[in-house]
Amino acid sequence: MSESPLPIPGAENPEKLTGLKKGNIKKVAAGIPAVVSALEMTVSEAGFQRGMKALFNLNQKGGFDCPSCAWPDPDDERSGIAEYCENGARAVAEEATAKKLTADFFSQHSVRELGNLSDYEIGGKGRIAQPMHLPAGGTHYQPITWDAAFEIIGKELNLLDSPDQAVFYTSGRTSNEAAFLYQLFVREYGTNNLPDCSNMCHESSGTALGESLGIGKGSVTLNDFYQAEAIMILGQNPGTNHPRMLTALQKARAHGATIISINPLPETGLMGFSNPQTVAGVLGYKPALTDIFLQVKINGDMALLKAIMRILLEEEEKNPGTVFDRHFIEQHTTGAAGYLQDLKRYNAQQLAVQAGVPYVQVQEAARVLAGKRRIIACWAMGLTQHKNAVATIKEIVNLLLLKGSIGKPGAGTCPVRGHSNVQGDRTMGIFERPTEKLLDSIERNFRFAPPRKHGYDVVECIKAMHAGNAKVFFAMGGNFLSATPDTRFTAEALRKCRLTVHVSTKLNRSHLVHGEEALILPCLGRSDKDMRNGENRFVSCENSMGVVQLSRGVLEPVSDQLLSEPEIVCRLAKTTLGTRSMVHWDRYIEDYDLIRSDIERTIPGFTDYNERVRQPGGFYLPNCNRAGSFDTPTGKAHFHIAEPQVPDLKNDELMMMTIRSHDQFNTTIYGLNDRYRGIYNERRVILMNAKDMQRRNLKNGDLVDLHNRYDGVDRVARQFVVVEYPIPEQCTATYFPETNVLVPLTSVAEKSNTPTSKMVILTVTRHEASA
Repeated sequence: MSESPLPIPGAENPEKLTGLKKGNIKKVAAGIPAVVSALEMTVSEAGFQRGMKALFNLNQKGGFDCPSCAWPDPDDERSGIAEYCENGARAVAEEATAKKLTADFFSQHSVRELGNLSDYEIGGKGRIAQPMHLPAGGTHYQPITWDAAFEIIGKELNLLDSPDQAVFYTSGRTSNEAAFLYQLFVREYGTNNLPDCSNMCHESSGTALGESLGIGKGSVTLNDFYQAEAIMILGQNPGTNHPRMLTALQKARAHGATIISINPLPETGLMGFSNPQTVAGVLGYKPALTDIFLQVKINGDMALLKAIMRILLEEEEKNPGTVFDRHFIEQHTTGAAGYLQDLKRYNAQQLAVQAGVPYVQVQEAARVLAGKRRIIACWAMGLTQHKNAVATIKEIVNLLLLKGSIGKPGAGTCPVRGHSNVQGDRTMGIFERPTEKLLDSIERNFRFAPPRKHGYDVVECIKAMHAGNAKVFFAMGGNFLSATPDTRFTAEALRKCRLTVHVSTKLNRSHLVHGEEALILPCLGRSDKDMRNGENRFVSCENSMGVVQLSRGVLEPVSDQLLSEPEIVCRLAKTTLGTRSMVHWDRYIEDYDLIRSDIERTIPGFTDYNERVRQPGGFYLPNCNRAGSFDTPTGKAHFHIAEPQVPDLKNDELMMMTIRSHDQFNTTIYGLNDRYRGIYNERRVILMNAKDMQRRNLKNGDLVDLHNRYDGVDRVARQFVVVEYPIPEQCTATYFPETNVLVPLTSVAEKSNTPTSKMVILTVTRHEASA
């Protein structure tokens, strides 16, 4: 007799506390504590010899690319000591762990038992060592051969009424080679259902930049930071999410750049940084990074940007040609006159109130920018996960265009990607809305007609699975359930599938909330050797700034039953498509150079791919904005007009944004501490302003339940500990994935369809313990 489904509520993310311990908010990031933390985890997980071998090859030329964030490596010499950050080392430690899960582990632990663990506990179990199968009605995963696993998938895919009843998800870890083969297989199979993690993070950036500037990528290189006069950082916490960026900011500041940080939270990494790779850092020298900190309310960014530009416009009108780059505007843009005319109807002081920033601070930022021409704007999910995310990012572009700060050294756009090859996946064609050029190229080169109808993005695929319109879910990496919004709804959607399949390195919650039948396919990680015919093969990745470089693992895999992602795709394609395929999949398994040769003839920018990727440090892909041009219908950059949005909150309502802790990367939980924010041993916390706490008669340590009632649905996250924190009034912050249950699937950004995880309207009630 099979076990019943996991208990509700809380099954998808157990509602248990671990015991909050409160410390002081740190004033400086990194330093020796970061080094100690990284080394402790590396040695404990992988052992000294294995762990040090991995770290010494991490992000080195000829080594392997960090499986964590997509911050670029230096073009010139790289640190021989540590060309990585604390969280990069943790990501490698997780992957290089000596712990492994064999059939014995799964026979001893049922799916229900594992599902009652926290995400931290699940992730700490170790590497999956062999393919595992959960049959329909089963309670435990069972071992299965690779051939049998592919037969199950191929059979289910071929039984579907339409290829559009299958969904093929991709995480940002997948290499260029695997991503290219994956999208090629999916399109030959007959669908464009290729949702990916971009849909949930920087889709808004790609949409805004594509419409405004003609390319959905940032325009700057790492060297531009060292030539910049001003750097704006909006909605981003690099100290936790992109720690190596702090080194670049420190160097930029030493070269004279003024750094303006805009965020609802005063994040430690932006306030101070002790570089552990320098003598000063080792000695505890704590230089400030941010010159001007503007603490906006949640989603106050557009109002703040307009306030700054309104002040700049007044100065430009007083002294024509001294503030704006009129030549650049006239030669390279369209829509400036209409935009400036619309800007005149705003009052800068009123906009500052709307943004929640004192007007004197807005004036200070405007004075700095008035005399600068080389300006870089960086941003992350603090901007992209709002209803007006696309319009807000276009407002950043408006500012840069007025200043002529695109297409010149030390200036441009810098959306900071959160996963190591998420940008490369999109370049390779992982996109539910492919361009006609890409589809034409595939048809020309591979002699089959790819589907032209757009597929499902993440939000659409969840709705389709829930409605019974998608019956097979295949994930190339990632932890889909914990990454997506509206956790309970998404879990119901996955459980309605006939088959769910996950290509993974480690156990995660998505393996435990499954379809009628489920498979886990264990793959090689970035740090693992990929041996074939005596050769350790390499793959390639693209970082946030468009550099493509090789990645070659150095560690012996924990099991001889792991396959590389390219081989998994090829064998899946062979089994599913059989003799009707026009692609020679066997050739790709044997020789990755053949994959890259076909990428070269299919995807623009990869001329001499095999030769250039072998050059130390790799090569830059073409970027029209970097070259000073704009691939728009007019050939010019476009100004866009939008209205700042002000949420209409009731007296008892608050705005909530989801954030990461320092012991976390995306959905991977390394530990239970958030030491920069002074929070230890607990993740179920809600950061609140002291005045908001007083209005609700709450104090530090009180237990509360969080409610979101968007669209008539009552979403609840229970048992959260109140923590007083310096956050603006009416604003709160919580960690994801614990509060993804509160993020409505139906609340998405305009145009990009990205879930609004940084703007959740909630009420807070005291938690009443169940009888």
